[in-house]
Amino acid sequence: MMPTGIRARETCGKGEKSETRFAQVAPVSQVTRSLVAIACLTLLVSPLEAAEIKPQRFVMPNGLTVLVVEQHALPIVQIQALVKTGSVQDPPEKAGLSNLVAGLLDEGTTTRNATQLAEQIEFVGGALEAKAAHDFTTASTRVLAKNTALGFELLADILLHPSFPEPELERVKKLILGEIIAQKDDPGVVAGKAFSQLVFDGHPYSWPVNGTDETLPAISRADVQAFHAREYLPNRTILAVVGDVSVEEARALADIHFGAWQKGPDPARSAASPAAIDKPVVQLIDKELTQTTLVLGHLGISRTNPDFYAVTVMNYILGAGGFSSRLMDSIRDRQGLAYGVMSQFEPRAEAGPFLVSLQTRNATANQALAGVLKELHAMKAAPVSAKELSEAKSYLMGSFPMRFDTTHKLAEVLCQVEFYGLGFEYFTQYPKWIEKVTGGDVLRVAKQYLHPDRYALVAVGKMGEAKLKQQ
Repeated sequence: MMPTGIRARETCGKGEKSETRFAQVAPVSQVTRSLVAIACLTLLVSPLEAAEIKPQRFVMPNGLTVLVVEQHALPIVQIQALVKTGSVQDPPEKAGLSNLVAGLLDEGTTTRNATQLAEQIEFVGGALEAKAAHDFTTASTRVLAKNTALGFELLADILLHPSFPEPELERVKKLILGEIIAQKDDPGVVAGKAFSQLVFDGHPYSWPVNGTDETLPAISRADVQAFHAREYLPNRTILAVVGDVSVEEARALADIHFGAWQKGPDPARSAASPAAIDKPVVQLIDKELTQTTLVLGHLGISRTNPDFYAVTVMNYILGAGGFSSRLMDSIRDRQGLAYGVMSQFEPRAEAGPFLVSLQTRNATANQALAGVLKELHAMKAAPVSAKELSEAKSYLMGSFPMRFDTTHKLAEVLCQVEFYGLGFEYFTQYPKWIEKVTGGDVLRVAKQYLHPDRYALVAVGKMGEAKLKQQ
């Protein structure tokens, strides 16, 4: 459904990823031993070790910010670049441009074609990939420690010297178009896209990261080249290096492979923020389905909002806490209306969405909708119980180290901590910030950030049977 965060981006609850992902990964038949070794070793990273994170940070003369975490227990190195550009920089008539650029990074450079890139990473049993999101784009490589220099070389090559060959451009566009067309048969994706258009009407967050079947064909090679030249700059990039590598080695390799990257002027950015909905807005999408997919919500918060931690606790109790959440207890357990239901705040650079999503029988859509709104009102009306508060905080604090228990996860989180300006104390202070949340804080943020009287609602199903009514 909706793209979400940390693990990818941090969310105030649980979520899943849906950004288009492109990767050069070694075929199992040729490098089974290397891949299995990397996968198994990755799983063995200790959560305790992950929680004791002390990043080293330095900025290169060209403005590239480099973050290094040494973890010598396992012979793995993850190198990840976060470029401060994403779909929010796409022109409306060419939505999907940033995603297409990311998808073409490993499809050929000025010195290597796509096959050569794949063969070189394949030979060492590593992985090379790139993906775009709303606010940023990431490109990364994972290799065994003995191949760290090659990892730096290949990652730098695709970031600095992509050639965007016309045949690959057309091939990748066709792949994405096929994905977009296939998504039209997925009620969850259909509902999610329509929901974004209602909540972020007129704002870049309203269009899908991968574009549409109308905007993608309009993107030319010249558009791709211009976007890359304008947006992919060292002074707009964060490079995280995690694993069996020293700070000195990482610094030397960064200088060798990224030192010649030319600094450029910061691209112009619009300061416009998404506007809040001031009344209920409903979109009904009729499809021949036995169940109705409901997505209800409104504008949420940004990642830098000082209430992030209180909202995280509140949302866990509301609908992100799985079977212990109020929505699951009411909608699934007591009323039997859905197999699952969840609520989610997705903080972004600007205020992201808050949403509740579920699937229910067409005939029970109104009852499910009423149940969701009732729980939203209840969160605003009275304090949560001491038991709810304690269980939510215990889970959030206890599970925190698992968010970066592999080099891959840690590199992603490191980049985002730097991107959002959270400070490295995040790794030690997060549990304390959660622990400080009180019942009064939960009630306060519920009243401030939940709006059951002004929401966007999208329903996808057999509307003749659902007979949905605005509530």
